[in-house]
Amino acid sequence: MEERRLGPVVGLGTWNTFRDDAELAGEVVGAALAAGVRCFDTSPMYRSERALAAALDGRRGDASVLTKIWTPSADEGRRQLEDQLRWFGRVEVEQVHNLVAWERHVPWLEAEREAGRIGKLGVTHYSTSAFGELARALHTGRFQTLQIPLNPVERSAERELLPLAAEVGVAVIVMEPLGSGSLLRRPPPAESLAPLRPFGIATWPQALLKWALSDPRVDLVVPATSKPSRAGENAAAGEPPWLGPDERVLVERLASA
Repeated sequence: MEERRLGPVVGLGTWNTFRDDAELAGEVVGAALAAGVRCFDTSPMYRSERALAAALDGRRGDASVLTKIWTPSADEGRRQLEDQLRWFGRVEVEQVHNLVAWERHVPWLEAEREAGRIGKLGVTHYSTSAFGELARALHTGRFQTLQIPLNPVERSAERELLPLAAEVGVAVIVMEPLGSGSLLRRPPPAESLAPLRPFGIATWPQALLKWALSDPRVDLVVPATSKPSRAGENAAAGEPPWLGPDERVLVERLASA
């Protein structure tokens, strides 16, 4: 497994979790930090940025913030960044959310990066129908991260985007590693996970997360949760050893059953 480029490989997503609830965010973020999570992914779309900032108050130095610009307007994009800088001080990874007006945003975001207010630039999309446009964005050489869905039943990214990201040196962030929760609704029997125990896997969510992380082209997964206990459980999947081909096939078979 090559050296990871974004640090700890399990982060915390905030889609549809905090919804401006600073108290809940504090509990979940606190549990995540205690478990070793250091990357926190958010967006203006999620209504979680302000709550995440409150949760990181006093421990901002322990965290890397990955957020997004989500608007067709460059002026509104700059206002979103102003809010983010006020809340977080600096943004480690600024992503153009769902490719919205990405060509319009890149020039001013690059200027902000040169000024040191943001770190890496990234681009995201949740839909496989947009993967061609994501590839076009990566070919420009102007992005350092890519965020895409990947799990044992959604593997479209393996065809083009993962090979391309590896070729151009772009770090890959995986959204929906648990299938937005759909893969958790009917977990396999506990005994079926026995072959995965030597890999540090005790639960089905851990199996799904480690499945994604065991692809050497993946740098970070950002599962979302509103449960503090789940944040710690998820973090444990970010430790080696990584799954081999046989173990990954087992997870794929269990996910499709």
